Amino acid sequence: MDKHAVSKLLEIADRWYSQIKRAEIPYISLPTRTKHNIEYDEGTEVWKYGEKETTRTASTAKSALHLLKMAYVVGFLKDQIGENRSSTLREMYYISEGWKRAKFGAQDESNFLVEDLEIITELSREAFHLRPEEDGASIFGPIKIREQTRRGDKDIHCVEDVGEAGYSIPNNVERLTFLENDAKFVIAMETGGMYARLMENGFSEEYDAVLLHLKGQPARSTRRMLKRLNNELGLPVVVFTDGDPWSYRIFASIAYGSIKAAHMSDILVTPGAQFVGVQPSDISMYNLPSDHLTEGDIAALKAELTDPRFDTEYWRNQINLQIKLGLKSEQQAFAARGLDFVTKEYLPARLSEMGII
Repeated sequence: MDKHAVSKLLEIADRWYSQIKRAEIPYISLPTRTKHNIEYDEGTEVWKYGEKETTRTASTAKSALHLLKMAYVVGFLKDQIGENRSSTLREMYYISEGWKRAKFGAQDESNFLVEDLEIITELSREAFHLRPEEDGASIFGPIKIREQTRRGDKDIHCVEDVGEAGYSIPNNVERLTFLENDAKFVIAMETGGMYARLMENGFSEEYDAVLLHLKGQPARSTRRMLKRLNNELGLPVVVFTDGDPWSYRIFASIAYGSIKAAHMSDILVTPGAQFVGVQPSDISMYNLPSDHLTEGDIAALKAELTDPRFDTEYWRNQINLQIKLGLKSEQQAFAARGLDFVTKEYLPARLSEMGII
């Protein structure tokens, strides 16, 4: 895999050399990364970039500088892979301080360039030995995993061999092998409070469920883990978030794919994932403690109404209802009805309605 990654990186430099030999100004072409250039692929059931492209050419100073920075990153990653070392995106950003004119002005710029390389090479950043800053999400449930580590293989049962925090998902999920599985479905939760509530209330044991803490907007390793649990073990995936527009985008990144990572949809997106709540209709049905929508919330909801990923009758009805209500609510608002309400009443009713249990 490392040799393949290096080969794909060097192809970029070879392409530039070939362009120069043909007396062409060096350039690269990439998909335009906006919601107006994502299309539904019926074959894979995920959202991918469409045919609109942006060309970056060395014919202008700004674009030439972008290609210079890309050349430095290609060289850095090639050396890093060759030395069997790894770095974080943040560390690469600071390393660029020594690249003179090729140094990055901001972290977002270096992150964006790495995404360019993923698109061009059709490889993930993990193949370049780049890892995120944040810790992985956690899972708890009746599943046994073998993890390849620098100290050898480790077999871990995600109930018997872990503490209350569960098993921490590693950055590179491809190093995991599923050994045993007694689970019936996966429930992925936005907040740590709800993850802990379901663990404490014995929800995993009662319903043979794998509990997964998303830790807010899920990292790519988390989305890849969900994809593998669904694809390889056939486990249905349901997503439980707060009832606000930003949380709906958490669900969208799992079930539909994100605009930012549409080039990785095939390995990151779980098309069959379902949204269990908090639904806007739950806010009124259960009279949940709520906050008023802010102007930013309303603008985000209206933007979702024009987002092709939310262009379904379910989401149109729920989003329009929320705008009408003018309210948003958190997962843990269910505690107003008692600490057992969410696990004894709400989730069993919703999951039964959805055909999960």
